[in-house]
Amino acid sequence: MRGDILLGRVYGYTDRFSDLKQILLSNTFSVVPSIRYGIAQKNNADIQLVVDALEVAYTNPLIDSFCIVSGDSDYMPLVGRLKAMGKFVLGISRSEAASSIFINACNEFQFLESMGGRPTPPTRGKRQRGASQEDSGGLDELYKLVCDIFEEQSDTGEMYASELKGVLLRLRPDFNEKNYGCATFFKLLQRLSARYEDIKVKNDNFNVMVTMAGKADEDSGEAVPQITRENWREAFEAQLKAYKEGGFERINPSILKADILTTYPEFNERAIGFKRFSDVMKQLEKDGLVRIEMDDQRTMLLKLL
Repeated sequence: MRGDILLGRVYGYTDRFSDLKQILLSNTFSVVPSIRYGIAQKNNADIQLVVDALEVAYTNPLIDSFCIVSGDSDYMPLVGRLKAMGKFVLGISRSEAASSIFINACNEFQFLESMGGRPTPPTRGKRQRGASQEDSGGLDELYKLVCDIFEEQSDTGEMYASELKGVLLRLRPDFNEKNYGCATFFKLLQRLSARYEDIKVKNDNFNVMVTMAGKADEDSGEAVPQITRENWREAFEAQLKAYKEGGFERINPSILKADILTTYPEFNERAIGFKRFSDVMKQLEKDGLVRIEMDDQRTMLLKLL
């Protein structure tokens, strides 16, 4: 992540951190233990975390940003107080455990699955002209949001890329360019520019500028890995294996699709014979790779088998 970690603390029972000692020590994290006593132990660590966070916020002016690794909506009052004090709040959680209201309350939110677990794509030849350029509906939704931002925020029809991303994060704290199959925000802007003629990206004295006029830059013709009817199952199996090796038991299908798009930017379910991405999930379930589950909010989750 960005910036230096000035203070890192991990909360919970110390017997659960035996396999993480080296990682915690090398990153200068200290462990705040909870003592096992009685039956109702759920809120011990939560309350201690809130007390410590507020103490640091009031007594240490050097710290202007807080990262809460949790998706629990119980931390909403803490997030509200930190933001009221002018602090930046970043939330990180597994997609299966993230509360939508906690996501929206943070200044920025990252899904843990988006920070790793992607297999290395196979080497491919040169990209063929005339290949399918159809992107996911999420890119169209993002384009509409960018248009609204320009209409409300820009009088000149141009914005710095950093300014545009800042507005996107305020409107959608869970925004992440990796969810659109791009490693950086600049690559996502280039992708938007290639798809929509009224978005143009240019470098201006080492600053990236985004405008809502002009034609998109021509395709670079770089080699791009492809998913076909013959290799799609192998590609998905490799991605699911990467999640399992990363310690994940369940994932949100949107995270899986985002990671597939990162490795295979031109992926589209229709190109491999499916009408919707949910149909791909059902086929993976038939193949014994996942089991489809629904959480309390009727959100689809994939249990890795």
